[in-house]
Amino acid sequence: MARHLITSAIPYINGIKHLGNLVGSQLPADLYARYLRGRGHEVLFLCATDEHGAPAEIAAAKAGLPVADYCDQMHEIQGKIASDFRLSFDHFGRSSSAQNHRLTQAFAALLDDAGLIREVSEKQMYSPTDGRFLPDRYIEGTCPNCGFDSARGDQCDNCTKQLDPTDLIDPRSTISGATDLEIRETKHLYLRQSEMREKLSAWIDEKTDWPILTTSIARKWLNDGNGLQDRGITRDLAWGIPVQKGDEPWPGMEGKVFYVWFDAPIEYIACAQEWQDAGKGDDWERWWRTDKGADDVRYTQFMGKDNVPFHTLGFPATIMGTGEPWKLVDYIKSFNYLTYDGGQFSTSRGRGVFMDQALEILPPDYWRWWLLSHAPETSDAEFTWENFQTSVNKDLADVLGNFVSRITKFCRSKFSEAVPDGGAYGERETQLIEDLGAKLTAYNGYMDAIEVRRAAAELRSIWAAGNEYLQAAAPWTTIKTDPETAAMQVRLGLNLIRLYAVLSAPFIPDASAELMEAMHTDLGDWPDDIAAALSALPPGHAFTVPNVTFRKVTDDEVADWAERFAGTRT
Repeated sequence: MARHLITSAIPYINGIKHLGNLVGSQLPADLYARYLRGRGHEVLFLCATDEHGAPAEIAAAKAGLPVADYCDQMHEIQGKIASDFRLSFDHFGRSSSAQNHRLTQAFAALLDDAGLIREVSEKQMYSPTDGRFLPDRYIEGTCPNCGFDSARGDQCDNCTKQLDPTDLIDPRSTISGATDLEIRETKHLYLRQSEMREKLSAWIDEKTDWPILTTSIARKWLNDGNGLQDRGITRDLAWGIPVQKGDEPWPGMEGKVFYVWFDAPIEYIACAQEWQDAGKGDDWERWWRTDKGADDVRYTQFMGKDNVPFHTLGFPATIMGTGEPWKLVDYIKSFNYLTYDGGQFSTSRGRGVFMDQALEILPPDYWRWWLLSHAPETSDAEFTWENFQTSVNKDLADVLGNFVSRITKFCRSKFSEAVPDGGAYGERETQLIEDLGAKLTAYNGYMDAIEVRRAAAELRSIWAAGNEYLQAAAPWTTIKTDPETAAMQVRLGLNLIRLYAVLSAPFIPDASAELMEAMHTDLGDWPDDIAAALSALPPGHAFTVPNVTFRKVTDDEVADWAERFAGTRT
């Protein structure tokens, strides 16, 4: 049994996330965590809400709430939606926690002691209209690199280029829309990432098994222009972790807070402390400190490609720079973007499906299956209602659901609601077992490698093998002349349902649980021997014919949903 630490990119607190956010980090992380637990490994799966910085302040102002109250409210909402999507976090923490405050301030002090923080007097945007300095997230404008007209002051979401607010063309305040911005002088702390460039580059070069998407983004940032630049880690904001060393003020930094991209990754570690303090586990250090046992932990991160630079460079520089034995990530699984019907998801225009809306329409397994089987691993993926309907109807309803319905109803009508006795395997059954063994090996391999789409395709082929067997064996015909053989075929089919439930649990946990309940059994161990797995339900074992496992999505529904989520403003 191995030990696996898993984190998914922590979502901003500013509102409910869309399906692209879900498939870009949390959902595939959950898939992997569930699979590893099923294989008997020890897993600590952590996530949190990212509650600091300008996005929280802006969203709270729009909601008419104090920032702390807004964050309390949205943390509860996001946690509830995550649970409704069956995301199996061991702990869902908060970057505003006392644990993260202490740890962030401690990390900054260690970096300063190591000579990796410098104070910089810089010119920053000031808005006379708003009466304040504008942190980068309070400024939008046109990206000088790609021309995107809604680039933020810290990064362009279109081309992922790192920016400073002064780089933007035609900058404007996101608070008031004011364009009469001035450049004024202020002081901030900078992490001297440039001093870590060679060490980070050598570390990235070691990661030969990482996705090309991950390493290519990291190397671009390492080598772009003048190479890896020092990065500001403080901001002129009221909401955030105060810039201080432990309980002591940081001279010259009064009234400032740490930059959200400095404290947010540190929350991964603080979240483990929160997990322990909440009584959910013990000895958090054995997961995060290599001098306390974390040497034998495999740490995997999941994120969208826009988060890659901060996790391949910024956070590792922070950890390495402390000089303390913190666990570094072993594997970063990054994802491209999910687009919506030919364009982008848009909160302001009401375009696309958001997580709460999705669950109003259909149960979580429908969404989990489509998103994972179409995960944007090697390129951007597009959500269309027609594709969604086809996938649900053909994969879930016609293949898996149809198999379950046919075999259980046939058994009830011709035998009883119990596994029938009699008959022995023939050549067809022996071949099926051999084929399923090969498919299981492939499926396990894809899951171990976190090749999400290929794993989904292999799982579907495992379901399809049962349908193909049932069609060829035709127990409804066999029973007329050879009831013993028909009983064997039905018994095998019922055991296939249990096998499918076990293997499908990481993708569609609710359906898996429902099938297990119908078969009057539990998940048990992950199968290593297909022949043994297909004998798990012995003759006489009772079952209940389940309700429809998956219903079909109709043309009328597709037309209605396409109109509903097309966006109402331009």
